[in-house]
Amino acid sequence: MIPKLHYISQGDSPEGHLENIHKACSAGVELVQLRIKNIDEVNLLKTAEKAREITGNHQARLIVNDHYKIAKTVKADGVHLGKADSPPTEARKHLYSWQIIGGTANTVQDCRTLIEKKVDYIGLGPFRFTTTKDNLSPVLGVKGYASLLEELKTETPIIAIGGITIEDVIAILETGVYGIATSGELTKDFSKINRFHNRLQTGTKQEQVWKVNQKT
Repeated sequence: MIPKLHYISQGDSPEGHLENIHKACSAGVELVQLRIKNIDEVNLLKTAEKAREITGNHQARLIVNDHYKIAKTVKADGVHLGKADSPPTEARKHLYSWQIIGGTANTVQDCRTLIEKKVDYIGLGPFRFTTTKDNLSPVLGVKGYASLLEELKTETPIIAIGGITIEDVIAILETGVYGIATSGELTKDFSKINRFHNRLQTGTKQEQVWKVNQKT
């Protein structure tokens, strides 16, 4: 099962990304996407290795944005591919069988293309305007998600992304979306992770372990 809450890393430097990843994992996030732009592959590899160590220590999953070869090298849990990145079918040839692939979409056709290429989840957005991504696609909003989900009728998990706040979660879930990816909202206050878990009805790892223990 793919976690319903994804944290997209932020930071002014690789060290800043790692610090925020550590804070997110410590606060209970279960999946982190390492997303650093304008960095050479050598430094990205070093950062991904450290991110893998952090997420591993917290039993969280790590997804590497764009670079499937680095995802394989550090044995991340998967890769997330944007529209301009390598196609999922190409990445699949190189990754381990257990690694997952996510793809970015903005339209019904984008989603159908990714589904045909057998991605494990789709990052669909943006929900609203956000400054964390250049060349932003048209904003979808709640009505856009509802329309797309109604037309798609897919079992592939759809993860909403793009300027999402804690107040948006319930309305977005009502459209049929599987989960939420957020960046700035959590970076500003990692204590909101529990509130996200509550609204997504997921519970933290600690709560899940407690529930299992109560049954034994």
